[in-house]
Amino acid sequence: MNRILLVEDNERLSSLISTAMRQVGIEIDVFNDIASAMQAIKSYEYSLLILDRGLPDGDGLKLLRNLRGADVTLACIVLTASNAIHDRIQGLESGADDYLAKPFSMDELIARVRAILRRPPVIRTLRPEWGDLLLVPETASIQCHNQLTSLSPSEIQILYTLMEAKGNTVRRSKLENSAWGYGEAVTPNALDVALHRIRKKLNSIHSKVELINVRGIGYALSTTEVTP
Repeated sequence: MNRILLVEDNERLSSLISTAMRQVGIEIDVFNDIASAMQAIKSYEYSLLILDRGLPDGDGLKLLRNLRGADVTLACIVLTASNAIHDRIQGLESGADDYLAKPFSMDELIARVRAILRRPPVIRTLRPEWGDLLLVPETASIQCHNQLTSLSPSEIQILYTLMEAKGNTVRRSKLENSAWGYGEAVTPNALDVALHRIRKKLNSIHSKVELINVRGIGYALSTTEVTP
């Protein structure tokens, strides 16, 4: 059974969320600060993290960045009181898989949770290669020669799909379905932010592989090196 983790310091809201999740058959643990949530994540393998930003011991994104820095691929939905575009982008660039501004519909939160829980499992047995890149799912990373960088669960799925296409164009809808499963709950610009993060990570490891936008069709990987 899927068990998710909620980090929210508003007792009334956390009670409402936990009750709603249990009513639809989703088990949930609740913590109200970053420190206790981190301890819980170290001791149990959760399927999803619902993370508030305004916590007693800091911005919830601090927890998310620490997890991504430690190569923890736990999927994450960020909750925040702000609906500003730069706040949404900040959350997604920190490694969140989705983003929801308060106040929100509980039905919408449940739909987003279910969409992430339905998505394809992270591929952990194959190591696709393309150009100078090696995708290593078991460590949630992409490697170029002796340099590597960590990936979020959605980034792994997107890169895996693009690498399997071997330079052919992949439609936007296929990348979204690969990363988040079939459904309409994902934030509309989540794919754009994920692709932006992937481009930054490819640059950080000095890969010659480029992620290109094929206007009106989709996205593809391109390289000047001889491909496999």
